[in-house]
Amino acid sequence: MKKVYNWLDTIQSHLLPPICILCGNLGSGALDLCAFCYKHLPRNNLCCYRCAEILTAPIVVPTLCGHCISESPAFNETYAPFIHQEEIRHLITGLKFGAQFKNARLLGALLAEHLQKTAEKPDCIIPVPLHSSRYHQRGFNQALEIARTVSKKLQIPIDFLSCLRDKDTPHQTGLSAKKRRQNLRLAFSVRKPIHAHHVAILDDVMTTGSTANALATVLKKAGVSRVDMWVCARA
Repeated sequence: MKKVYNWLDTIQSHLLPPICILCGNLGSGALDLCAFCYKHLPRNNLCCYRCAEILTAPIVVPTLCGHCISESPAFNETYAPFIHQEEIRHLITGLKFGAQFKNARLLGALLAEHLQKTAEKPDCIIPVPLHSSRYHQRGFNQALEIARTVSKKLQIPIDFLSCLRDKDTPHQTGLSAKKRRQNLRLAFSVRKPIHAHHVAILDDVMTTGSTANALATVLKKAGVSRVDMWVCARA
């Protein structure tokens, strides 16, 4: 079956060459992104290794930000290759609120490319779950859609059944970190045993890290020893 899919991918790449989602020019390689747009994506090169908060001072060795020094989060490391600005924000917004699934495939490919070079391979990927009411309203989970591509490219299984979002938290946009933490208290639960020591939580964007911290806390209480965050962008 895998050979069949490989042939289908080959045929599709010849009949339907990739087109840049951002500018409409021919894509580069297998990406729906041209070389020029790829080069000008807002990259998160200087950041805290624990939460990926953007740092302004040059760093030589892996560094913690002030927030992580004063209060260490439950997750171990965060991999966020891009800053939530300009083109990346456009791709995430188009996916999240416009159901542009081609954006999910591109974001997943870009994230996987970064992870192949930087991250230790976990036992499984857990997309941040949506509450059932939010899922029915939107019709899909954007984190899961991105995770499908990452899983395929890195050959890591997805676990989207073990964790539940029990609390339908209001939209977090514009809220303070304290208010986000209050909203997310008891938001997640583990409904069946997780047979993994190292897990990567995957989401589209990290703003304050409150969602990541809430889910990572639940996973560690369930016996997971290492939890990393994989996100497309850091706000």
